[in-house]
Amino acid sequence: MASRTATRLVHPQRAELEFTTVMSALSDPVRLAIVARLADVEPEGELACATFALPVSKSTQSGHFKTLREAGVIHQRDEGTRRLNRLRRDDLDARFPGLLDLVIPQGHDILARWT
Repeated sequence: MASRTATRLVHPQRAELEFTTVMSALSDPVRLAIVARLADVEPEGELACATFALPVSKSTQSGHFKTLREAGVIHQRDEGTRRLNRLRRDDLDARFPGLLDLVIPQGHDILARWT
């Protein structure tokens, strides 16, 4: 079996972030919840994928994290057997000012409904 680090994680550069791609990534309630949780540990905090209590299977969670990463909403890095995630607030605020200020409360509302 190949190790997790055998696959290179792709992150678009700030200038490559596209509004429609970011909005598409943020259009799912699970992904909004992920963004809200990451916002709670900002500015330097990171969370491992396994720490998210999401109402979907592990494979579905992986797909959601991949969508957010490839859209440029989150940054991921591998550390041992864990994949750590952080919100790319600086990049998103630079490209789309105010977007996260609108999105994060929506994600918190979703998280509140799940508890």
